Amino acid sequence: MPELLQAGEAAQSTVRPVRLDTGELLALDRQHVWHPYGPVPGRQEPLVVESAAGVRLRLAEPAEGHRELIDGMSSWWSAIHGYNNPTLNGAAHGQLERMSHVMFGGLTHEPAVRLAARLVEITPEPLQHVFLADSGSVSVEVAVKMCLQYWRSVGRPAKQRLLTWRGGYHGDTWQPMSVCDPDGGMHQLWSGVLPRQIFADAPPAGFAAALDETYAARLRELIARHADELAAVIVEPVVQGAGGMRFHSSEYLRVLREACFEYDVLLVLDEIATGFGRTGTLFATEHAGVAPDVMCVGKALTGGYLTMAATLCTSRVAEGISAGDVPVLAHGPTFMGNPLAAAVANASIDLLLSYDWRREVERIEAGLLGGLAAAQRLPGVRDVRVLGAIGVVQLDHEIDMAAATRAAVREGVWLRPFRDLVYTMPPYITTDDDLACICTAVRAAVEAG
Repeated sequence: MPELLQAGEAAQSTVRPVRLDTGELLALDRQHVWHPYGPVPGRQEPLVVESAAGVRLRLAEPAEGHRELIDGMSSWWSAIHGYNNPTLNGAAHGQLERMSHVMFGGLTHEPAVRLAARLVEITPEPLQHVFLADSGSVSVEVAVKMCLQYWRSVGRPAKQRLLTWRGGYHGDTWQPMSVCDPDGGMHQLWSGVLPRQIFADAPPAGFAAALDETYAARLRELIARHADELAAVIVEPVVQGAGGMRFHSSEYLRVLREACFEYDVLLVLDEIATGFGRTGTLFATEHAGVAPDVMCVGKALTGGYLTMAATLCTSRVAEGISAGDVPVLAHGPTFMGNPLAAAVANASIDLLLSYDWRREVERIEAGLLGGLAAAQRLPGVRDVRVLGAIGVVQLDHEIDMAAATRAAVREGVWLRPFRDLVYTMPPYITTDDDLACICTAVRAAVEAG
């Protein structure tokens, strides 16, 4: 054993990875790497990022005249503190010196226990139990499994369907795909194979819009009609993310909460995209003042450093499962409760709550409102909307993503348009000057797309 340790130390001091030049790296990327939502080989050459700090991505080679790009996407909405943050770096280094991973079955450790307790502390009070997962999509899988197993455990196995509204997106694994919009959504391919769920019309648009009583009545009636077969209602609160970046009134969350109580259906809120301040409250459900039975968080949980998510539930759900014929939740990812990710998640939450993040999100909201207002007058623009640190320009046509991306890069900004949308969700540390650049880039992307 000492010899093995010495050999490892010697290898650490002598082995260095061979650096590839940009051309070699891109050639290998094209030959072997399958990028998200893309074909093989890819049709568009990706930009090579060599490092990142603050809100800037440093490229291996200049693109459209820029070696650095302001990140207007927070790396798919996760890097709320920006990159190379000293606090999060310190948490990662400190945990690496102790242990990077240990199995969670039969063992526990301080970072995961602290994280679970912290999540219970900052989320709505009825949520008391935390299942740590690998990703947002997996946390939704776990949420669905919790709800289905709960009803089986309490002797109502017929309650096995889910209700949601159209326009939603909950992830790319099996059960989450089944509650994404089945018509026109990215998972339409799997229609007829996925479990058949129950879909209400999309909620009326507009965060500040008045409650549509007719729509609310239809929601209640749909839940009432299917109550005997419904395990849960699952929705994204206030903001529907990748399904279309639509905002809706928090009043509909109250309608769902009341109806679920009345007809004995569990309520699941997917806060993966909206959690940790993005909409102006720590969690979007706070806009409505309601608490779900199950809640999913992810993305910004670790500040964008490592993949980790969590599914929280009430004691009713946890105790119901634990009292069943199969008294365990049969789910156990290999990297569940990863100490390294948990340590960074604790540091990220502590960092967020250590300063006036609400004021920063309000500042970003004001900057986006002012900076994107002019986009309303551009040809082809259907709508411009802003909520918290989210800015969206919706077009009346499918965007040319390659052309729109190039236009943003020419302005020194990284954006990732999709479908008929050009949008931004910048890190909370984005300065006013950088925010102005992002807004300029959004307008340029709209004009080019």
